[in-house]
Amino acid sequence: MIVSHEWIKQFVPHDRSAQDVGDALSRHCVTLDNIARLGADLASFVVAQVVEAGRHPNSDHLWVTKVDDGSGTLLDVVCGAPNVVAGAKYPFARSGTIMPGGLKIEKRKIRGETSNGMLCSSRELGLGQEHDGILTLDTDVAPGTPLLEVLPSADARIDLDVLPNRPDLLSHLGVAREVSAILGVPMHARPADIAAVPHEVPVHTGTAQVSGAGVSVRIDDALACPRYVAAVIRGVRVGPSPDWLRGRLESIGQRSISNVVDATNYVLHGLGQPVHAFDLATLAGGGIVVRPTGYGESLVTLDGVARSLTAGTTVICDGVRPVALAGVMGGLDTEVTDATTDVLLEVAVFEPRFVRRVRRAVNLSTDASYRFERGVDAGDTLDVARTAAALIVQVAGGDVVALLDVGESVAPRASVTLRPSRLARVLGVAVPPAELRDRLESLGCAVTEDAHGLLVTPPSWRHDLLLEVDLIEEVARLVGFDALPDELRPFRPGTAPDHPLHLAGRRVRDLLVGMGLAETRPMPFTATGDEHTPRVRNPLADDEPFLRASVLDTLARRAEYNLSRMQGDLRLFEIGNVFLPSGGSLPQEEVHVGALLMGARRPAHFTEPQPPAFDIWDAKAMAERMLAVAFPGRAATLSPGVAPTVWVLTVEGEGKVGTVGNVALDRPVWAGAAFGIKIRLGVMSSADVSAPRQNAHAGGAAVREASASSGIRFTPLPTTPAAEIDVALLVPDGIEAARVEQLLRSAGGDLLERVALFDEFRGAGVPEGQRSLGWRLTFRHPERTLRDKEIEGRRARLLDILDKELGIRPRAT
Repeated sequence: MIVSHEWIKQFVPHDRSAQDVGDALSRHCVTLDNIARLGADLASFVVAQVVEAGRHPNSDHLWVTKVDDGSGTLLDVVCGAPNVVAGAKYPFARSGTIMPGGLKIEKRKIRGETSNGMLCSSRELGLGQEHDGILTLDTDVAPGTPLLEVLPSADARIDLDVLPNRPDLLSHLGVAREVSAILGVPMHARPADIAAVPHEVPVHTGTAQVSGAGVSVRIDDALACPRYVAAVIRGVRVGPSPDWLRGRLESIGQRSISNVVDATNYVLHGLGQPVHAFDLATLAGGGIVVRPTGYGESLVTLDGVARSLTAGTTVICDGVRPVALAGVMGGLDTEVTDATTDVLLEVAVFEPRFVRRVRRAVNLSTDASYRFERGVDAGDTLDVARTAAALIVQVAGGDVVALLDVGESVAPRASVTLRPSRLARVLGVAVPPAELRDRLESLGCAVTEDAHGLLVTPPSWRHDLLLEVDLIEEVARLVGFDALPDELRPFRPGTAPDHPLHLAGRRVRDLLVGMGLAETRPMPFTATGDEHTPRVRNPLADDEPFLRASVLDTLARRAEYNLSRMQGDLRLFEIGNVFLPSGGSLPQEEVHVGALLMGARRPAHFTEPQPPAFDIWDAKAMAERMLAVAFPGRAATLSPGVAPTVWVLTVEGEGKVGTVGNVALDRPVWAGAAFGIKIRLGVMSSADVSAPRQNAHAGGAAVREASASSGIRFTPLPTTPAAEIDVALLVPDGIEAARVEQLLRSAGGDLLERVALFDEFRGAGVPEGQRSLGWRLTFRHPERTLRDKEIEGRRARLLDILDKELGIRPRAT
């Protein structure tokens, strides 16, 4: 949603910058995506003063002027404007300036006279349509002052990421309400742009049909359209919009069409209510009927496309034919044109599901349908109709002769009880009742007190405020999430005990993380399966249509992903769901834990440069520890199995719960064997709502590393090759290896990924009182392969620093 800062100020006058407003909204209400300052293309323009002005010797409509642009040299500038006057100040584009339309100003001759720049009009600057003369600046600033410093405060577009639950923010009015509540600034009932709204216009009301001022409105589909208000305006003059209206729409990236159409777009983006203007003379029978379509009906919409309408689609009709798609787009035959003098203005409430059906039926999404599908303010329809009609009269003339209001008024919102004690328990801090009332009333809520707390009636535009916790969230965001305590409190949010499967999974997870394994969280889909394997009808990926039967299947894919990136030392585990044939319509869902081991048993050290690799006995030992924490207090046995299973795991009272064995991988020749453990923790049932759930994992590109002290951290696997260099250094006995390594790390730069001490040597070639220490340095660039010159340069720099700081030199080979 893009809003204009200056437009918001029409509702909430304030002196805050657009950045301050955007930051406040982002902290308290809605995510701020971007702020773009309008007029940034005028940054190179300056204020210039015309010192002399005389007629062009070779033209009767041009002027030759002497212009002071603050550079210290008077410039000759040819100007065609009739209002150029010596001593006045004007916007000036120097030679080389790029105009808003893309034209580059260059030094050139005009009718034989040299022109070094251009004095500009409002239209040339994109500030208005006035083009008969250049823009006179009423200012005392010195020539050469940037133009943006003397123009009225430049507007800014604030780009907000509005979520579906907050359709009230899809307008300047809705955003202004939030700004008013957050900043504590009073808000105007209507924007200052719009003149007084007349209330003396006669209003004709009816539940299903009404007539007045020679126009009738009938609703035949009250489920799709519970309310329809039509304003009859006669005597309008369609033409260009005034500069202020055109500027409002252009500030949010909309183009001007005509004064009447621009007024409807102003109401859409300003007030959040889609409205549509019909040329009243083109409506057969002089009336409107809201009904479902029959078979074979069609409509040419405003975009010029002939659309066949599915039977049952809600449409707006005149006495003969469909003239608009309800909540989506109007028809071409009834649009407002230059010849229009009488307008029927539609302000209606359409139910979201019916608008969604219309939009899908014709495959057409518009600003109007976007808002109707999320819900508009149904409690303000008549007032919006008055405001919209007044705006059309303001910019196009004419008179509002009648308002036709058909349908039922919106029912009052149900009140919600807010208990201050409950709020304090949820937020961890008490908020005084007076402040609670002020906060909620600033959002438009009606607040009274009863025996249980505050009785809050949400406003008609806040469809998302239904429960007590919704109100608590509103108070929390207005107070500020950063102002709430973040320490753990001595109470839990509920009284229900944790599910046994969750507890078992947590015990196993803590064990494996403590043993140095990294947890993966892939999706439970696989490419392998047969006629007995559960298959998904609409898989996320066509090459993985099966639900897995073993966690080792997805662990093997994660291992292959690591191996393809030269990572062969793996300790992976996963706790997730598997799906086994059950003989019924649905598979049996079980919670399993799987672990995969391969590569070096422990990291390399200078005392053990090549650690031994994992073997099947390591996997057996790990399986015994996993069984002990997963099934505490119960006897577990490991009995020989049939290859590739080496051992079968059995638990007292559970029977066979898992296996230990070899894991088949697509692995390169340099990679070691892989060993896998899988254990069933339990069977899921329909009541197991607290069992562990699978979480999406982006293609295996990251693993979760956790420890008791560091929490959870996601680290992407490298995609570029590493560059390793070995350095042998002569280190005095009095200098610890840790001190040398610390200097290597601090001086190695951001591309130094790893420092490993792999060798210590004393003997021939090593001076007395020293030893030779060998370090392996691993460098890696995150985006490209390092060049040999870069690596050698870093090596030379490190050796130079070691020599200067510690007197350490490389060992001669």
